[in-house]
Amino acid sequence: MKYAGRLAAAAIIGVFSLAACGTDDNSGDTGTSAAPSGAATGSSLSGTINAAGSSAQANAMDEWKKGFQSANSGVSINYNPAGSGAGVQSFIQGTVAFAGSDSALNDEKGEPAQADARCKTGKAINLPMVIGPVAVVYNLPGVDGLQLSPKTIGGIFNSKITKWDDPAIKADNPDATLPSTAIQAFHRSDESGTSDNFTKFLKATADWPYEPGKAWPAEAKGQGAKGSDQIAASVKSTEGAISYVELSFAENSSLQKSKVANGSGEFVELTPESAGKTVEAAQVAGTGNDLKLKIDYATSAAGAYPIVLVTYEITCEKGLSATDLPLVKSFLTYTASDAGQQALTGLGYAPLPASLISKVRTAVEAIS
Repeated sequence: MKYAGRLAAAAIIGVFSLAACGTDDNSGDTGTSAAPSGAATGSSLSGTINAAGSSAQANAMDEWKKGFQSANSGVSINYNPAGSGAGVQSFIQGTVAFAGSDSALNDEKGEPAQADARCKTGKAINLPMVIGPVAVVYNLPGVDGLQLSPKTIGGIFNSKITKWDDPAIKADNPDATLPSTAIQAFHRSDESGTSDNFTKFLKATADWPYEPGKAWPAEAKGQGAKGSDQIAASVKSTEGAISYVELSFAENSSLQKSKVANGSGEFVELTPESAGKTVEAAQVAGTGNDLKLKIDYATSAAGAYPIVLVTYEITCEKGLSATDLPLVKSFLTYTASDAGQQALTGLGYAPLPASLISKVRTAVEAIS
């Protein structure tokens, strides 16, 4: 941890080069530049950042908090992993300085307009910061290396495939010995960006009959569990269980992970690298410094794992309070730095591709 602290301090020194502004209210920008210059002996930044949202990035946020606070001892970061839906609503209501969400602000729900109104003098922006591959996890003793096609996954989570020795699963795993154990399919009971991305994948690849969304469709049935940690715990304790959860939670709980077929029919093992190939091909759908992404869940790229989520930090490009501005800008600068991104690799996340992280850094620098 001492090494991690020194690494974070060095990263902040190297990354923060923001110009100072002359007024008291804008001393946030001055603080952003002052923090790194004193990071080795204690930054001049002080205060509290309140944020909430995605539980999928909770492990990343814990690591970032350690690194940032070790170089900025006067700063306290409170992040509540209440779920993407709750985080976005907290941001819109003005009770947090930024929200973590596994989906960008939703146009159909009017979230961009509501978030812009909260920012008052500027727009809310979606800043991709974490690639969280979504693992299809299962608990089936004696069955390792399970392979599942999107159509089979859709049948399982729509309660159409109910036994592990179903012909569809056998077809995906011709060399496996599958038991007749009943399938216990778990889904998120709270509004979740993980569910949103998972159902987008199913809609794009598996003839999923329901509209994608953060809320799990009641018609699909299954068993609910709140938050990523409870999903992981439920699968861990239930033989025959299957669910979807961000990779870091799967690895922390030592859960079995299925290979998933991409658009070319290639069964791909989930790794940060294979997930990164899918995000690298994503298109920026936002405008200006809003970096909302459009992901191709049916990607045919060789070696690309298709079920990925990108967690966005959602904040105001302009309109943060004079108290929040220097803290949020400094923290997001750190998370987008080389040190901040590399800190994710040992946690089951993937760093953002170079072509995307450069855009994120430009957008963070523009926060004022």
